[in-house]
Amino acid sequence: MSDIILKAENLTKQYGDYTALDSLSVEIPRGSLFGLLGPNGAGKTTFIRLINQILIPTSGSIFINGEKITREHISKIGYMPEERGLYKNLTVMDQAMYLAQLKGLSASQAKNRIHKWLAKFDIENWADKKIQELSKGMAQKVQFIINVLHEPEFMILDEPFSGFDPINAEMIRSEIEQMCQNGTTVLFSTHRMESVEQMCSHILLINKGKGVLQGEVSEIKDRYKQGVYRVDIDIVAEKRSTLEALPEFVSWEEEKNSIKPSALFKVQNMEAPNELLSKLTEVGQIHSFAEVLPSINDIFFTAIGDPKNAISNN
Repeated sequence: MSDIILKAENLTKQYGDYTALDSLSVEIPRGSLFGLLGPNGAGKTTFIRLINQILIPTSGSIFINGEKITREHISKIGYMPEERGLYKNLTVMDQAMYLAQLKGLSASQAKNRIHKWLAKFDIENWADKKIQELSKGMAQKVQFIINVLHEPEFMILDEPFSGFDPINAEMIRSEIEQMCQNGTTVLFSTHRMESVEQMCSHILLINKGKGVLQGEVSEIKDRYKQGVYRVDIDIVAEKRSTLEALPEFVSWEEEKNSIKPSALFKVQNMEAPNELLSKLTEVGQIHSFAEVLPSINDIFFTAIGDPKNAISNN
């Protein structure tokens, strides 16, 4: 079986003269937690709707498990949209039973799995409550449960933490990560960069309908690093002048708000870190020396803000 569960090739969606998605190509590795990023109007929702067969592409193709995607594949996909769509007058149990059976579960399978998930979230007493009686956060939990009941092979989560307090957001985050460990591939669309930083193994950044940046998070961070090192160092006062005479390839500044004495040093070439470290041992006691990698947030703005940073999908 291929390591790629979903692949898009030159995917384009047009509405008259407006191009919502422009020749997007991407491969989503099996079992990954894949972040889908981009500013509002970038084309993320269009991409998700094309995967779910809600929209038909103007050109290009989507493949799942090597097969061109059709409506028959939808049973393998779970989708929790940003705008939740529960029937307010149905009880939690009736709602979950109905939608689980639409996804192909038998009544007994559905009932067993519903009770298991309600117990896992410690909300068994909600089963007979109508959706309209629930708070927004409670309804979000129910929506999540309903979308994972059929144990999808590929799960799409659009802003899954919207409406959750920190405790419940952490609970959902843990469940998402457990799903990936159990073999589910998760496409995770969000504006919360801290969640991407914490969770995602791969990302795709879309802007104005085009794929700007994609790949493994660790590789992308390595690509965007700028030779900055954070050093926790107790500088000997009488040797401070030595820092002023550092080689010209090094610039530095002390971190004023740091709990420990520390400074940021920026070097200009690959050999510089070793030379820098050697120089610093002459001026004080070094407690740590570590490269500072850019955050996903920094990379987002760098890639979006400067067209020269756009990376081909080919």
